[in-house]
Amino acid sequence: MNKLVYGLLAALFLGGFVNENILAQGSDKKNKSKTIKLFNGKNFDGWYTFLLYRGRDNDPKKVFTVHKGMIRISGEEWGCITTQAEYKDYKIHLEFKWGGKTFAPRLANTRDSGLLLHSQGEDGGSEGIWMHSIECQIIEGRTGDFIVVGDGSDHFQIKSTVATEKQSGSFVYEPNGHEHTIIQGRLNWFARDPTWKDVIGFRGKKDVEKPLGEWNTLECLVVDGEIDIFLNGVLVNRATHIKPAKGRIQIQSEGAEIYFRRVELTPLSGK
Repeated sequence: MNKLVYGLLAALFLGGFVNENILAQGSDKKNKSKTIKLFNGKNFDGWYTFLLYRGRDNDPKKVFTVHKGMIRISGEEWGCITTQAEYKDYKIHLEFKWGGKTFAPRLANTRDSGLLLHSQGEDGGSEGIWMHSIECQIIEGRTGDFIVVGDGSDHFQIKSTVATEKQSGSFVYEPNGHEHTIIQGRLNWFARDPTWKDVIGFRGKKDVEKPLGEWNTLECLVVDGEIDIFLNGVLVNRATHIKPAKGRIQIQSEGAEIYFRRVELTPLSGK
């Protein structure tokens, strides 16, 4: 990792919270002119759609639309939008809020979506829906969880420091915990409510995510094989030794209406 970013990350774990602006100041001054608007506010230029059972760029129900300068994902069918290009070493910034609609089979479950990074392989390679990837989960009560959407091999993996005890079978991010490699499954964000239930509208006592209908800021700092996830300015999860080190970016449709705006990517210098 370059010295600037490494030095800033050294202070990450004071109380488990950090304001993302601290990290942004150094990288943004250097890269501001390079910031890429992945979403232009008008259409899906630079992206393509993929839906279960329908394939690529076949969206008759308009699951993915642009509405008043925002991306609207209805959630009615399962799939994603995917960038045409691959990316490595960057900061991605997006803002999201939940809509009110949900669809079977998640009609009464927590509203669910996700940001898939380092996506590689075939469209639909995972469950016929998404490319294999490293997911930053967007879901009520658990936004900021990592999920390795892998193929079961070490080609897709993360490493992190985790708590001694698991939560419902999943590891929990703990800055001072023991290091563990994950090739399948989930790494919970550090303050995920232990009573979390997959029911619509769930909110935990320490949730950083804002209530239904309010805008949230999600940023991932992706550099030198590491990913730091910030939700509304708070560092909620961190992983290292990421495999693969680059790939496309996907945003999921998983049964819940969700809106996105300001989907921007700022290239960063790696090693």
